[in-house]
Amino acid sequence: MNEDELLAILALQAAPGVGDRTAKKLIAFCGSPQAVFTVSKRELYSIEGIGSYVAQALSNDSLFKQAENELSFIRKNNIQYHYFEDASYPFALKHCVDGPILMFSSGNIAINHQPILSIVGTRRATQRGVAFCEELVTQLAPFNPIIVSGFAYGMDIAAHKAAIENKLQTVGCLAHGIQKCYPSSHKKYRSIIENNGGFFSDFWSDAPFDKSNFLKRNRIIAGLSSATLVIESDQKGGSLITANMAFDYNRVVMAVPGRPADAMSKGCNDLIKAQKAHVLTSAEDVILQLNWQQKPTQTHTQKKLFVELTDQERSVLQVVQETGKEQLDYIALKSNQSISQTASLLFALEMKGVVRPLPGKLYEAI
Repeated sequence: MNEDELLAILALQAAPGVGDRTAKKLIAFCGSPQAVFTVSKRELYSIEGIGSYVAQALSNDSLFKQAENELSFIRKNNIQYHYFEDASYPFALKHCVDGPILMFSSGNIAINHQPILSIVGTRRATQRGVAFCEELVTQLAPFNPIIVSGFAYGMDIAAHKAAIENKLQTVGCLAHGIQKCYPSSHKKYRSIIENNGGFFSDFWSDAPFDKSNFLKRNRIIAGLSSATLVIESDQKGGSLITANMAFDYNRVVMAVPGRPADAMSKGCNDLIKAQKAHVLTSAEDVILQLNWQQKPTQTHTQKKLFVELTDQERSVLQVVQETGKEQLDYIALKSNQSISQTASLLFALEMKGVVRPLPGKLYEAI
């Protein structure tokens, strides 16, 4: 794709009233993104669903000024981009009518030759739910799936970390510009995810943090994969929206059932009752539902019984093991480390599979 074409695509994204569906309709009728801005208004009016508002918006010169600013940012920061007709654009997402016409990415994502699973759930994940997620990914690891999620608190980050622990590629879908990080506390995970996959976003660099962005982001999580797995969910929440989008895309949806009284099981139970999701109780359910009959492409090795630790890591781990569960500040105090250094050491221990973070800045030994 040359820069003239990219500039026109960006200008289309900037046009008020022109969403991804309308943009694709305009490009199909006019023949190219550039041609959308050269045809007459009379020709535009002949396109079903295109009225005076969109036609007038496309004639606004400010669209290309906005596009030029974003293109300058893309050049300066060496941002990767993917047009919906390019080979680098995710194949499964091409079949979604509302898939973005242009996406941005970071890291080393290669997703068109492996099975892809989206794992979603509540931001208030229970310890039991996180443990189920970790075990599920471990059991599926021999099939070498790519794990997609939303990089949010709770189940999202648990799915990303489980993928990394099992040496699987993982992709985070963002609700803001590709260069930003939300939540900020997850910044420590960015580089390791980019080394084992990366991030997708269809938002510009100056996009504000807005609740509606997360709903828009969810269509990418649902559209990238052949199946969306809901581990835990209340009766309302983003994971249910993602599951319903996946259902509308005719993708497989699976949900973990739970006791009726458990708040974090109500959403999953409702999906199953509405026959929008298959029951998910183990990796075998996923394997059978997706007909993964082929020989696994990766041999999963058992977790090491003895993990090599530095002296600093060992002193931090010892504090956690003595109490079984402790807060970051206390661990730093007892191990004679600064809080920032202790947080870094705990992250290293987390990646080595010997400690687990809990809500409230707590850590426990595994």
